[in-house]
Amino acid sequence: MEQTKETKILVVDDEARIRRLLKMYLERENYKIEEAENGDEAIDKALGQHYDLILLDLMMPGTDGIEVCRQIRDKKATPIIMLTAKGEEANRVQGFEVGTDDYIVKPFSPREVVLRVKALLRRSSQTSYLNTDTTAKNVLVFNHLSIDHDAHRVMADGTEVSLTPKEYELLYFLAKTPDKVYDREKLLKEVWQYEFFGDLRTVDTHVKRLREKLNKVSPKAAKKIVTVWGVGYKFEVGNE
Repeated sequence: MEQTKETKILVVDDEARIRRLLKMYLERENYKIEEAENGDEAIDKALGQHYDLILLDLMMPGTDGIEVCRQIRDKKATPIIMLTAKGEEANRVQGFEVGTDDYIVKPFSPREVVLRVKALLRRSSQTSYLNTDTTAKNVLVFNHLSIDHDAHRVMADGTEVSLTPKEYELLYFLAKTPDKVYDREKLLKEVWQYEFFGDLRTVDTHVKRLREKLNKVSPKAAKKIVTVWGVGYKFEVGNE
């Protein structure tokens, strides 16, 4: 099995049969699984403990998945995959806007969920740089900001910045081609691997969140992400 070190996943769904199904398949991969049957329980567990990833149902009675994700994102960068029976674009966009890293529509194949979990964990900034003491060979270095891609570690003026996987991927994608302008459609296709038709707010939301996190540590680093009005965004090397 691919996963050896204990990796803890929180499965959140109001349907017990779905939680059992996901738990069974994920435990086969040696993941440690905990469950929450409603949004309030999910928030308590997610904020009170460390999880490497959260599988989160969107449509739950009471506190729904959108609110759960929003509250988690206020405090933590834990990778989140949203599960929902609603496949419309608006629901998908809403999930990405509050910080979801991936999206799976019910009914789903448990094997697909396992593959998505593995893929997100591989690129997750929460897990990939833990105990990393090797010399990185793939580092982007700028004034006030460095991105160690081997370790998925972002440093702004000497301080590590905690980013969600999607925030990290967005920053890295822009930074690896400095001064090149990308429109929102291109960023959605390359970073999210989705194509939205008409509603591109998820890019703006992630750029705003990324800037806010960088600005708390280094306003000069945050200014490197530049809005090109009427076009899109770029990473500006000379912007101090």
